[in-house]
Amino acid sequence: MSEAVIRTVTSPPDLLASLEPLLREWLPRQRWFAGKGRPVTGLSLVAATDLLPADSRLGLHHVLVRAHQQAAPAGAAAEGPGDCYQLLIGTREALPPRLAPALIGHVTGGPAAGRTAYDALYDTRPAEVLLEALRSGARIGGLRFERAPGADIRAGLVPRLTTAEQSNSSVVYGDTFILKVLRRIVPGVNPDLELPLALAREGCPRVPAPAGWMVADLDGRTWVLGVLQPFLQGATDGWELALRELAKGEDFTAEARALGRATAEVHSALARALPTVTLGHAHARQLAGGMTARLEEAARAVPLLRPYAPALRTAFTALAGLAAEGRTWTAQRVHGDLHLGQCLRAPDGEWSLIDFEGEPARSLAERRLPQPAVRDVAGMLRSFDYAAHSAGVRGTGWTESCRAAYCTGYAQAGGRDPRTDPVLLRAYETDKAVYEVLYEARHRPDWLEVPLAAVRRLSVPEPA
Repeated sequence: MSEAVIRTVTSPPDLLASLEPLLREWLPRQRWFAGKGRPVTGLSLVAATDLLPADSRLGLHHVLVRAHQQAAPAGAAAEGPGDCYQLLIGTREALPPRLAPALIGHVTGGPAAGRTAYDALYDTRPAEVLLEALRSGARIGGLRFERAPGADIRAGLVPRLTTAEQSNSSVVYGDTFILKVLRRIVPGVNPDLELPLALAREGCPRVPAPAGWMVADLDGRTWVLGVLQPFLQGATDGWELALRELAKGEDFTAEARALGRATAEVHSALARALPTVTLGHAHARQLAGGMTARLEEAARAVPLLRPYAPALRTAFTALAGLAAEGRTWTAQRVHGDLHLGQCLRAPDGEWSLIDFEGEPARSLAERRLPQPAVRDVAGMLRSFDYAAHSAGVRGTGWTESCRAAYCTGYAQAGGRDPRTDPVLLRAYETDKAVYEVLYEARHRPDWLEVPLAAVRRLSVPEPA
């Protein structure tokens, strides 16, 4: 490990002041910035550490910065006064053409005056610094780079930034490892590290075991910054695979069935590895109440949803009614944001599940709550509908056959077919569709018809 990494010091206090005008313009343009549509009114420094000195040919600064904005829309997670973002900022005298997409701007004052600031994850040398820190288990200021026991992290792996993710950033090292760098971060136990570690201890082969991780220790709290996992070379994500098979007119039911089995295996392993709870009347009433509140919020924001709201509400009252009659459900830790894009199929046909961060819009406490496993099932069923829409085959029976195959595969490996509890499944599917209506109305109006079609279907309960 280079001496520069070993002897790193806290960045000068005026570093952020010199970068703030640039970051206020640059941050909202990033795909992973959560506060889209609301101007950044100010930035405050949470922590900053030099990974390479500012006065060297290449400066590298690890910065945690809080972005202050106008009030968030109703229902958004509130973790504190503004969202905290993790930035890796490089500074050079001049930016080579290959790094043009990474440009933040030209610094006119402070310790980096006269240099060009850019997103360092696009650059080979800064990415190498991160891997070497993980390989050696470095302690750099308030940053800790942990290496999993027995992990073989070789030096010299060539890094490249991926372009697929939106809410975070990932760097692939020599087709051997992938480092997921979290962008919007919060203090506490992050399920994106917690659950894969628990599954690794359980010996579950469906989730790549972490080889290392980055954390920050600040004010007595731990912030998870990134996770290094094996890179599944040659794997195809489920969304891409489904669209490819649809384009060729190929059947996808065998893949959907195998994916259902993989999901059930992960759920079973999570139930063994971490505590489960029983949801009785009080918990189920609270669960149904939260779903109802989200429906009312969405109906206020999206007029097209309002005619269906009374019928949709029956999905939640039916759930509460069952609980009042004494029905209980088992809740456990789940993926929390399962869809086709969170699944990878290896060349040998085996499926893996990735990205256990959960829905970023929810608070960390919510994402770590035990929930019925059918919540993940509902997310995947909705994903089949989105794939059919994207390929222009809605109404052809493709979605229905994939839904049935997925549930069958789940039952084969998990022992319980999600369709045997139609009230619970309908409640979670409805809650997911309502969430999608609100999301699409705000971010992708052209896609709004997809969840609205589901809303129309879910407004008419299936016969018992």
